[in-house]
Amino acid sequence: MSACVIIPRLTSYVITWRLHFVNSQRQFAGGKKEAMDDLVKVHGGGGYDSDFSDEDGQGESSQRGLKRKHEEEILQKPFQKGRHSKVAHRSLHSNEVDREEARNRRAHLISMNAFERHKKFVGDYILYYGGQMVDFKRSAAKDKTDLDVLRENHRFLWRDEDEEDMTWEKELAKKYYDKLFKEYCIADLSRYKENKFGFRWRTENEVVSGKGQFQCGNKRCEKEEGLKSWEVNFAYVEHGEKRNALVKLRLCPECSFKLNYHHKRKEVKAKPKTKMLLDENQEPAKAKTKKKKRSSSHSKKHKHKKHRDRSTSSSSSEELQNSDRDSDAGDEPEDQSEGDHWRGPAPAVEEKSREEEFDEYFEDMFL
Repeated sequence: MSACVIIPRLTSYVITWRLHFVNSQRQFAGGKKEAMDDLVKVHGGGGYDSDFSDEDGQGESSQRGLKRKHEEEILQKPFQKGRHSKVAHRSLHSNEVDREEARNRRAHLISMNAFERHKKFVGDYILYYGGQMVDFKRSAAKDKTDLDVLRENHRFLWRDEDEEDMTWEKELAKKYYDKLFKEYCIADLSRYKENKFGFRWRTENEVVSGKGQFQCGNKRCEKEEGLKSWEVNFAYVEHGEKRNALVKLRLCPECSFKLNYHHKRKEVKAKPKTKMLLDENQEPAKAKTKKKKRSSSHSKKHKHKKHRDRSTSSSSSEELQNSDRDSDAGDEPEDQSEGDHWRGPAPAVEEKSREEEFDEYFEDMFL
């Protein structure tokens, strides 16, 4: 027999043998399954089940395994990774990197103040969109400090009309005005030949140092000798309105000459205390003195006539005594007679309080 005839016979034989083996295996498996079903029916379906048995290669098929798997799915957290980690995708990696970079950028911005944050944003804008830094600079033409606000709203004298419509600028100027001391002024006499003077009130430091009262009131002079007090009618223009104020200042002789260069100002002088007391008591005592003058003069004339008639031959010593008595009577005050000294108790001397003593002490200082 040739080789070409033997090969087809062998292949057919192998195929038939395989088919016979497969059929026998199927019959054995079916018989085994029927035997197992019979055992389940006999024993009531219990006692021979196993948790590790596999059915058709689909993993755990028992109720306990399914229950455990269901509980694990419920208890698994959303950010928790699975037991069997896999290689992450590129998109997941890029998302995590972006989140970390955004977190760092946010922390960096929070650590900066508002101005530094503004500068960074402006720099980023110029970097990405182009432009110049000069275009972003703020104009300082309208900036104002507290000193500028005071210069715009300051007033030499505040009236009730000025306090009607108060803004925060006016309130600031009024608060500064209340802190000034307004007994004496500080003068600027640099333009005295033009008959132009500048006056302002004193600050606390100037009052403590004695500037304007115990030193010359000219802001460029510090002399302390020969000071004179002057009263000046200060005419000025303020916020487009003409105003007048009567102010006092103390100046040395040289500065006084500058003040009175064009015309003489009024000089304030201290009155003696005796004159001041007499001026105070003069008006209420005028009516009483007129009546007492008449009665005292009439009694004196009557006494002198009797004395001349009785003592025509008196000695020179008696005349001297009479003249002394007459002189003593003339030196006495007119409002009191000789007998008034012995009528009633002595006049009570009033004790002055501490404030009154201070007023008397300082009355010569504030002229």
